[in-house]
Amino acid sequence: GLECLRARSAAPDRRTYLLRPDLGRRLHDDDADRLRGFAAASPQPPDLLLVIGDGLSALAVQRNAVPLLERLLARAEPGRTLGPVVIATQARVALGDGIGQALRARCVAVLIGERPGLGSPDSMGVYLTAEPRVGRSDAERNCLSNIRDGGLDTDEAARRLWWLCLEARAIGGT
Repeated sequence: GLECLRARSAAPDRRTYLLRPDLGRRLHDDDADRLRGFAAASPQPPDLLLVIGDGLSALAVQRNAVPLLERLLARAEPGRTLGPVVIATQARVALGDGIGQALRARCVAVLIGERPGLGSPDSMGVYLTAEPRVGRSDAERNCLSNIRDGGLDTDEAARRLWWLCLEARAIGGT
């Protein structure tokens, strides 16, 4: 039930993404313009913008992103706006800053596949940033990690993400 948009990082392919992490953090210029146009036509900025990025494990988002989205929707309080969902390719966490800035989001949550470990190739992380803008540091984010079967379940992750989002608004940052 949420509108979906697409975005790309400045990394043109997977090889470049792996060799040039800086390009995976930067929004492709064409997509930045398109997202700003979308935001200009939107009546109000979302309280929580969701970016689903492939990261280092596309399997993680394939298995865990939709169940988390379903639980986020179920837990949304009246008057809180969620969305759109942005599907981002060749994405690193900081890509959400440019996307969130372009869409004027109050908070952006990047759902991303974490570095595959020995026992959890399907672990997803969520990185929340209040008032996203290009140049935010990792110290300005909250992180929920190891979202998967056998790790942090999606219902608890949704509860924690909404709580973090509301607290970020209350204190003016993450």
